[in-house]
Amino acid sequence: MTAVRRLLRLAGRIGAGIVGVVLALIVIYRWAGPPVTPLMLLRLPEAGTIRRDPVTLDEIAAALPRSVVASEDNRFCLHHGIDWDAVAEAIDDYEEEGRLRGASTITMQVARNLFLWPGGGFLRKAVEAPIALAIDLLWPKRRIIEVYLNIAEWGEGIYGAEAAAQVYFRKPARALSGREAALMAAVLPNPRRWSPASPSRYIAGRAGVIQGRIGQLGPLLGCIAG
Repeated sequence: MTAVRRLLRLAGRIGAGIVGVVLALIVIYRWAGPPVTPLMLLRLPEAGTIRRDPVTLDEIAAALPRSVVASEDNRFCLHHGIDWDAVAEAIDDYEEEGRLRGASTITMQVARNLFLWPGGGFLRKAVEAPIALAIDLLWPKRRIIEVYLNIAEWGEGIYGAEAAAQVYFRKPARALSGREAALMAAVLPNPRRWSPASPSRYIAGRAGVIQGRIGQLGPLLGCIAG
């Protein structure tokens, strides 16, 4: 029993240490940009490069954060890291159809990209949720969307809005048109399969839906306004 207690004590100390490091990094990343993410490192052997050029939110066309919210997380300005309404809807769908769909918010995606591994699974979700709550507590919404737009994967070895805008449209992120921003948001569910510069019929249609949804959201986009 003594050995078991020691192992449990050691596990508790390791767990507390990990929590402390994550919280410290969340505080640091409130002001300092993350140099790299686990996903970037995992993809590096295959991609061979990390193309990324971090910029401030003010250096990104306003249409892009609006498009991303309209596409990925309509209630971004209302929830506190986790959209419990979306979670409830996902559970209802699972009970009715036996298929579990995602209910990740932008904040949860930031938590995953900064600290965790890609893919699904209940374990990752269980770790992701408290990190997202901590991020929402310690960061303003504009900082959350800014970090998201600077670390999101937009293609093979391409990360962040600035690098993606340069690769796909040969212009800086601040010069993106509303249509280009919507196309970039439309490919985010699978950026290694789809290209905003050569959109399929599905992606072109999805971009149109995103543009229409921006107008419908209206004041719900207020938290990301400059």
